[in-house]
Amino acid sequence: MLSIKNLRASIEGKEILKGINLEVRAGEVHAIMGPNGTGKSTLASVIVGRDIFVIEEGEILFKGKNLIGMPVEERANEGIFLGFQYPVEIPGVSMTNFMRTAINEQRKYRGLDPMPAQEFLNSMEEKKRLLEIHAKLANRSVNEGFSGGEKKKNEIFQMAMLNPELAILDETDSGLDIDALKIVAHGVNTLRRPDNAFIVITHYQRLLEYIVPDFVHVLFDGRIVRSGGKELAFELEDKGYEWIKEAQV
Repeated sequence: MLSIKNLRASIEGKEILKGINLEVRAGEVHAIMGPNGTGKSTLASVIVGRDIFVIEEGEILFKGKNLIGMPVEERANEGIFLGFQYPVEIPGVSMTNFMRTAINEQRKYRGLDPMPAQEFLNSMEEKKRLLEIHAKLANRSVNEGFSGGEKKKNEIFQMAMLNPELAILDETDSGLDIDALKIVAHGVNTLRRPDNAFIVITHYQRLLEYIVPDFVHVLFDGRIVRSGGKELAFELEDKGYEWIKEAQV
């Protein structure tokens, strides 16, 4: 599904990603862990196409299509979703109108008619129940006045509505209490299918107690320096990232 080879990317002349190689197949969940400033969020941003980064070398293929040079909105319509580390507020735009527009733009890109109104409303109700989203949250402007946990739940709600083939969750667990974390994880686990995939970016092992990854990758100084199964996350929790730093010396 996603194939990244020797990816090097920079911002303002500073190289952040220094040769990333990553293969993600349908049905898989990959966790990317690492200390601050190692390139985790940069990798997510480069995959979805934020134009503040310069691709110096390498390739990113999604379902066989080259993403480099493809606009952000086209990547989204191809089936890539990013759950932001810091979701933004959009005052004056209701969640209902926001989601209806996003879904119908996606359908237009794929040559489909707009989703019928009743089908759209039924889908919203189903996904709200799945994530325990209260009606008052869904009726407000996008993220306006939301707590950190509410914003993160709202990101997962948007993901559920858009039904992407590849979802990248950038530190979705930050700022969540244990109850909100369980709700978010339940939503992700419910949405897992043999034909979609997830990349979960996190600092901590605690999220991976609820979203069990198939693979864990450690990103350090712009490179994936170690990969393994879910046991690697527990090893990091036990030894800390200093262990990885010392291993690179």
